[in-house]
Amino acid sequence: MEKKRILSGMRPTGRLHLGNLHGALANWVDIQNTNTYDCFYFVADWHALTSDYKDTDLIKAYSLDMVVDWLSVGLDPARSTLFVQSEVPEHAELFLILSMITPLSWLERNPTYKEMQEELSNKDIGTFGFLGYPVLQAADIIMYKAYGVPVGVDQLPHVELTREIARRFNFLYKEIFPIPEPLLAQVPKLLGLDGRKMSKSYENTIYLRDRGDELRQKIASMFTDPQRMKRKNPGRPDVCNAFPFHTIYSPSSEVDEIADACRTAGIGCVECKKRLAQRIVEGMAPIHERQDHYLNHLGDVKEIMADGVRRASKIARLTMEQVREAVKI
Repeated sequence: MEKKRILSGMRPTGRLHLGNLHGALANWVDIQNTNTYDCFYFVADWHALTSDYKDTDLIKAYSLDMVVDWLSVGLDPARSTLFVQSEVPEHAELFLILSMITPLSWLERNPTYKEMQEELSNKDIGTFGFLGYPVLQAADIIMYKAYGVPVGVDQLPHVELTREIARRFNFLYKEIFPIPEPLLAQVPKLLGLDGRKMSKSYENTIYLRDRGDELRQKIASMFTDPQRMKRKNPGRPDVCNAFPFHTIYSPSSEVDEIADACRTAGIGCVECKKRLAQRIVEGMAPIHERQDHYLNHLGDVKEIMADGVRRASKIARLTMEQVREAVKI
């Protein structure tokens, strides 16, 4: 029996951080390891152009680094197809066709459009490409007739727009595309070192490649409970920026102990963060070991990417044959 297909991607706009790991990658690995789905994960380099079109020098390097990190956290090219979006030009063709049938009002009401404009206020993103990125995203997904798209709650509007575009194509031409389902993931709320969203734009990230003293220093600088001004003041784990990381990297018995000690001022923030740093160092050690391996074998990584492009292209060509026939072009 043929497995249902899953698809997701990431933009190569910088190094990956722990927010990327626990917000998406860990879920990708879990889905892959169920052996239930045919998994497709792609480097969304054309999507990177929506915000970084003025500075494209590092996109290729970030793309390679991204796949190294994907492999390091556990994505397996024998069970998941890993490829670069721009190496499959059919994505651009389907994007063009879908852009002809997508009402402008659908894009203008995209709830994340204004949010991203505010977050990227330092960049000129008043472009058609930025407004129309959900259409390219829809092309990415329905190209492979994906059954599902793993997302967090905040990304649900993107999948819903893809569903609407697929329905509109099927109505106007021919029922080619299945309507993809959002696969909701439980995403832990991990903020950056300063308490804002973890983002390279804010320079508040813990990168997957941070190690040793650099990693420990970053964790030592992490904001904690703003009302806990002195060691003797009781703390509030539920508002502390460091505590959610303990729930991921520390044993459950230690998490309970730290929470109780924080509330009773039995442990200070400095000691709490030292313990957290050690747990993260231990938890990331296997990933760092695999990173070293792949960084020393970049030729193998490039071949994995090339093989992924071959596998993705085979499907994309068949889809576009059906699309051209349906549109009568």
